[in-house]
Amino acid sequence: AYLISKDSELKERIDKDLKKVGLNVEDGIEIKHIAKLLYEDIGLENIKSKIERPLKGLKIANHYGCHYLMPKEIYEGEEDILNPYSLDRITEITGAQIVHYGYEKSCCGGPLLVSDEDTALEIARQKLDRVKEAGADAINLVCPFCSLMYDGNQKGIERRFETKYRIPVLYITQLLGLSMGIDSKSLGLNLNVVKTKDLIDKIS
Repeated sequence: AYLISKDSELKERIDKDLKKVGLNVEDGIEIKHIAKLLYEDIGLENIKSKIERPLKGLKIANHYGCHYLMPKEIYEGEEDILNPYSLDRITEITGAQIVHYGYEKSCCGGPLLVSDEDTALEIARQKLDRVKEAGADAINLVCPFCSLMYDGNQKGIERRFETKYRIPVLYITQLLGLSMGIDSKSLGLNLNVVKTKDLIDKIS
């Protein structure tokens, strides 16, 4: 969306292709990260008013991911990209306890998965080790690629490095949904690779 808004020739090329299926790129469309939409547009107070089941006692390790506030040149928010906080603020209103483990802003390893699988899984393993040591009940994130690394590949990492994590991985929308009293199946938690039953039992 950013490139299209800045490059009229690119927009024309895309419109030409879209026209074949009866579509076009509309001017003025803003694409926004879901976490930024929650924090900046909907607002914490509005979200807080929907909380029905505070997640007290639940320990959450947040993972911001590389693309949360970057590339820096196209991000127009108040947050410092080196010290983001909005995901923590959203998590706090669910009633869950945030556990800090030192790797919150580090890469998941996903971009290396195709070219260097060994390094990618080693990067993910290091973070999972830190999250486990911190005593987190779950990882909370906002990126599907990061979910692939920590949820989709967690069992493979366990086999490769002969260890056990069993750390559920949630999207921020799933975490919020739980705190709003939405049932786990409606939130798609039954589709997670790492089972979430123990996590659900803990907050029930």
